[in-house]
Amino acid sequence: MNAATPVRRWLVEAAQRIDAALGPARVARVVLPPLVDKPGREGEFCAVQLDCGSVGLAFTLLGDTLAALHARGADSGRAATDLVRGYAEGDAAARALGLATVNALTRRLYDRAGFVPDDSVDSFGSLGLKAGDRLGMVGHFTPLIAQARALGIPITVLELKAELVREEPGLVVTLDAQRLAGCNKLVSTSTLLLNDTFEQVAALWKDKAAVAIVGPSAGCPPDPLFAAGVTAVGAAWVADAEAFLARVAAGEKWGAASRKVTLVPQHYPGLDALLDQAR
Repeated sequence: MNAATPVRRWLVEAAQRIDAALGPARVARVVLPPLVDKPGREGEFCAVQLDCGSVGLAFTLLGDTLAALHARGADSGRAATDLVRGYAEGDAAARALGLATVNALTRRLYDRAGFVPDDSVDSFGSLGLKAGDRLGMVGHFTPLIAQARALGIPITVLELKAELVREEPGLVVTLDAQRLAGCNKLVSTSTLLLNDTFEQVAALWKDKAAVAIVGPSAGCPPDPLFAAGVTAVGAAWVADAEAFLARVAAGEKWGAASRKVTLVPQHYPGLDALLDQAR
């Protein structure tokens, strides 16, 4: 069992503060995507719904996380903070459920405080890409690669899978993090909140003009991300919980049951202010 990294410790403590301020929450249900050989993007995330109706998500395809979640006993009825502790201290399955619960508590706070993030204007986390930019990616965002290349923007992708490494005009896929040095803007998957790479990757963006972390796992309070130099966080906002959870369970596209939102430091009040507004 590994000790929690600083960002995980901060998020666990933030979730505990939310629970203490708004009253103890319990887990109403955990919804898992089906176990299939080649899941679609929407089949990669589990959902935790609290007894207040709030929903949080987390990525499940790290190692055997999804299989372990399917083999896990029922978590409905448990205190939300029990699952949150798993994000700090548990195995991969407990960590995914813990982050989903942190995200569900965050949505509870947003709703109570009346805070609604802005809708996303693009899939790049508001990086404001333009001619002359060089885009770095942490994680293989296949649709985004196509969009960036259509704009004539050269891309360097940092990957963990050696079989994806390649070089061609306008695109480098590499295992070498140092090759991101020539990029002025960077977009990263939110999976780094689960695989203990946040602090390592944060060292790569210190001199970047813009940094976005995007993905449904990024529904947590973004305070430590902004403090580390992230300029935008893109996440999923559940609009119709019942329809959404049914689609998660079926491994189907979420459609109008959710939408993409972007949080930026200029329009985010901060955890302390939100807690004050919610009380």
